[in-house]
Amino acid sequence: MGRRDGAVVPDAEFRSYYGRPILKKPVWKQPDVPLYLWLGGIAGTSAALAEGARLSDRPALERVARLAAAAGSGIGSIVLVHDLGRPERFLNMLRVFKVTSPLSVGSWLLAGFSTAASVSAASHETARLRPVGRLAGFAAATLGPPLATYTAVLLANTAVPAWHEAYRELPFLFAGSATAATGGLAMLAVPVAEAGPARRLAVAGVALDLAAEHRLESRLGMLAEPYQQQRPGRFLRAARGLNLAGAAGAVLGGRSRAVSSLSGLALLGGSLLTRFAVFQAGLASAEDPKYTVVPQRERMRARESQLA
Repeated sequence: MGRRDGAVVPDAEFRSYYGRPILKKPVWKQPDVPLYLWLGGIAGTSAALAEGARLSDRPALERVARLAAAAGSGIGSIVLVHDLGRPERFLNMLRVFKVTSPLSVGSWLLAGFSTAASVSAASHETARLRPVGRLAGFAAATLGPPLATYTAVLLANTAVPAWHEAYRELPFLFAGSATAATGGLAMLAVPVAEAGPARRLAVAGVALDLAAEHRLESRLGMLAEPYQQQRPGRFLRAARGLNLAGAAGAVLGGRSRAVSSLSGLALLGGSLLTRFAVFQAGLASAEDPKYTVVPQRERMRARESQLA
């Protein structure tokens, strides 16, 4: 019997089997994975910044960026191996290369980038094998942007609702967050006279971060709730405040060593909180079955209306 127009009986509320989650919660560890997301982003964008600093003859900025790229990828690899439990598990991921698998592509990206960034930093610090070091630096700068954003594709490729449905925005959010953090790190560690490109990079990163975050929250509808509520929501609001403060310091306090340092710390903190917020929002959406079933029902109704 068809449903009559103007029926006063409300739609049945969603219920799952004894209220249990439908999806299996990701087993990735905290703080390991959020830290890896953060460190990988800084490493990737730092490699690109290092090449720009070399071309514009800013030796202090180049040195900090090359060391950040090598250290970020190295520490990030250690954190990733700790999450996996055993080093051989990471090596096993390098046994094959599948272009359709973000995990496989990301593993090879990390291995190639870490090698190139380490060779580049070592050559720069020792002043040896400079042609090899320059080639490695260019390779790291080429692999850097994909390294900074592939983790967003990896998250979106899962069945976790808050990640999967944000597949359009997460790469831009991660790119903006990584760019802001890299600019902040350089502002913290580089003399003010050479930090001009870092300040501009930080402001651009914050703008992209905030735009992607706004787009995510406005497009996802109900699935934006995990990003707005409880701990992920508090983290994102705090990150937004830190990013805005850091960007303001980059614009208004460019000649002050103290302001530059405080702004850099704010940008690094904002980026880190963003990664934790995204990670925890995904876990929250996996735990609550409504974020899996309700969007599925809405898509089914939309298809039925198109076929009618």
